[in-house]
Amino acid sequence: MPATVLPETPRHIPPPPTKENLDFADLAIIDLDKYKTAEGRAELVLDVRNAMSTVGFFYVINHGYTQEQARHGLRNRSAWLTEVPQTRRIFDIAEIPFRASDDEKKKYVARMKEDGSYQGYKPRQYWHIDAGVRDQIEHYNLNPDVTTKEHPEALRPFLPEISDFARHNHFNVLLPLLRLLALGLELPEDTFVEQHKFDAPSETWIRFMKYYPRSTEDEEKTKNVWLKGHTDFGSLTLLWSQPVSALQIQSPDGKWRWVKHMDNALVVNAGEALEFLSGRFYKGTIHRVVQPPADQRGLTRLGVFFFALTNDDVKLVPLAHSPVLQRVGIVRRCDDDVAPTMEEWRRGRIAAYGQTTLQQGQEKGVEEERINGVVVRHYN
Repeated sequence: MPATVLPETPRHIPPPPTKENLDFADLAIIDLDKYKTAEGRAELVLDVRNAMSTVGFFYVINHGYTQEQARHGLRNRSAWLTEVPQTRRIFDIAEIPFRASDDEKKKYVARMKEDGSYQGYKPRQYWHIDAGVRDQIEHYNLNPDVTTKEHPEALRPFLPEISDFARHNHFNVLLPLLRLLALGLELPEDTFVEQHKFDAPSETWIRFMKYYPRSTEDEEKTKNVWLKGHTDFGSLTLLWSQPVSALQIQSPDGKWRWVKHMDNALVVNAGEALEFLSGRFYKGTIHRVVQPPADQRGLTRLGVFFFALTNDDVKLVPLAHSPVLQRVGIVRRCDDDVAPTMEEWRRGRIAAYGQTTLQQGQEKGVEEERINGVVVRHYN
C-alpha cells in the first residue's frame, strides 16, 4: 500500500535568539533519556521533585522529537511515524490557523465565557490586560482527540499529524513526568497517570498561539506587560521552546527572571490542579509575558503548547495519604468538602479570565478574584 505524502505548507522561519544580556532563570534540565534505566529514573525522581517543589519550572530534553528532519526532505507520513518526528514541522503547522479569513475564524471562535472551553479560536483583544488596554494575543486550541470539533478547512489535512503530536506529548512526555511526580510523593507511580487518561472526558488541549507587537502607547500603559503574572490552572503545561524571549517567572526570591530559549527543549511548569492535588508541595509558579528585548522588538511570537488537565471528574483535593505530605504538611486552598472538580475549576477559570473586574488584594500589585469559592491572584 503506498505511503501517504504529507501535505505541503510554507516553512516557519524562526528568528535568532536574543543577544541581550538578560537576567535568566536558573532552571533544572530533565533528561528523559535517563528514564530508560532504573538508575536514571531514580535520579530523575529527585531532580523533578526538587525542581517542582522549589521553582515549579524546568526544561525537558531528549523528549523524542528531533529538530532538523523536516529540513532534510522527510515528507512521507509513514516514515515520519517510524522515524523520530520533527519539532520544526509542528511550528510550520502552527502557522496555518492564523491564515484563515476573519469570517472563518468567527465561525470557529471558542465559547470561553459560555462553556468554559478554549476549543477553537481566542480572538485578539478578548482579554483586558491593564489600564483599558486589551490583549494582542490570538490562539487556536484543539482537544487531543481532534475529531471532537470541526476545524478550519486549511487545517484539516494536518489533523493526523496534530493527533500524532498530541499522543506523543501525552504518552511520551506527560505520563513519564506524572510517574516521576507521583514517586516524588512516595505514591504508586501511576497515581497521577490514572487521573490523566487519554480517552477520558477532559479539556486537555494543544494550543497554537501568536503574540503580535503592540503600540508604544499600549506598552507605556501596561508597563510592557503583555499577560499579567498568573499560575496556569491545569496539571502540567508543556511549552515547546521558541526563540522570541518574553516569558518571565517569579523566582523564589521574588524577582522576575526571563526564561531562556533552549533549542528543541520543552519548558514545563506546574499548574493549580497539581498544586491542589499535592497540597502545594508542587508549586504552580507565577509567570507572565512581557515585551521582548530590544533586538527582538516588533517580532510576532509563535508558540506551541500542550496544556494537560486531569480527567473532568477528578476532585481537586490533596492526596493526603502521601508519606511525603504526612511529613511536611498540607497547604489547602479550600476545605476538601467544597473543593471543585477539574471540570468546575476549568470552566470557572476560563470563563472569568480577562473578563471580570479584579479587586485589589492585600499585597501591593496583586489583584484578586474568587472562582468556585477559591481566591485566584493576578500579579502586575
